[in-house]
Amino acid sequence: MLEGRRSQWHATESGTDAISICLEAVIAPVTGLVPPRSATKLRVGFLLMHNFTLMAFSSFVEVLRLAADEGDRSRPIGCTWQVMTPGRRPARSSCGVEVHPTADLTDPSCFDYVVVVGGLLHGMPPMPAAIERYLRCAAELGIPLVGVCTGSFVLCRLGLMNGRKCCVSWYHYRDFLDEFPSLVPVADQLFMIDRDRITCSGGAGVADLAARLVADHLGDAVARKALNILLIDRPRVAESAQPAPRLAEDVSDNARVSRGLLLMEQNLAEPLAIAALAGALNVSVRQLERLFVNNLGATPQESYLTLRLRHGRWMLANTTLSAGRIAVDVGFADGSHFGRAFRARFGETPAAFRRKARDTRRRLPEAAEESRIFD
Repeated sequence: MLEGRRSQWHATESGTDAISICLEAVIAPVTGLVPPRSATKLRVGFLLMHNFTLMAFSSFVEVLRLAADEGDRSRPIGCTWQVMTPGRRPARSSCGVEVHPTADLTDPSCFDYVVVVGGLLHGMPPMPAAIERYLRCAAELGIPLVGVCTGSFVLCRLGLMNGRKCCVSWYHYRDFLDEFPSLVPVADQLFMIDRDRITCSGGAGVADLAARLVADHLGDAVARKALNILLIDRPRVAESAQPAPRLAEDVSDNARVSRGLLLMEQNLAEPLAIAALAGALNVSVRQLERLFVNNLGATPQESYLTLRLRHGRWMLANTTLSAGRIAVDVGFADGSHFGRAFRARFGETPAAFRRKARDTRRRLPEAAEESRIFD
């Protein structure tokens, strides 16, 4: 099977603009020791996008490193990993730290998974054609592709997520819908495994995904050992809820409340009925009301209204849309209804708030830069 994959890779890359490939560079991090193929149970290739998220990459690699050997000796025995860029050029992370790759684009059949680590979404240069060809080839070979953080956007842009579920961070949910209106993202859990495509919302959830793959290939005990050394108490399963947008300083980590807030945040323009929300969370309406009051000090209806008004306020400050259009976008029947609710909550009209926001932006443009409602 491996030889068949390798032959197909060479056939795919035999053209005049073939990707530069170095088959001799099959994993030799730090120690320079390459374990026998029979000893290595998990092989991962990383592709780092420009301005990639350093935490997503480092969390994944650290779990592999600690799972690969006894203690933290870091010998690549049970796991191996390769960090690849075209031409082995350094990859810049979003925080400015550069990572030097261990290899050029390597035969994808050498890996059990190819992981795309995404990062900043906007203002990025075009994806190198070599990476696009590499990912398409890996998909044709049946190599499972993993998108972490906004790596899922990369896979979707290449059409490699068609017919599969895609997990994204709640923070990038609307970015995803804007770019891929025909796709429905999953934004209320940590990661999603859908056959040969795996997507992860990013952040600390990447360590949980890496631990899941380690458990699948090397066993649960090895995965727990790696996480425990990282001072992570226990792995979270794929379906664990992402942390929810904060309504107040004291927000419970109750999973159903978190999931409920995420569902609300994803359905602002057409608010869900509370009964439908309860049904999605597999609780009764009365149970849902108790959960919200006990954890947030507010009913589901009050919490939903808070989210809608906060988003409306953000749109007033950061867009040129009319108050009437904003009202519709956050689920109000008209501008008058929105205006009354806005004034009751914030003590001023939408027009007065917008004037103040514009004055602030003119005086302190850098301080007025906001990218999200819940920053």
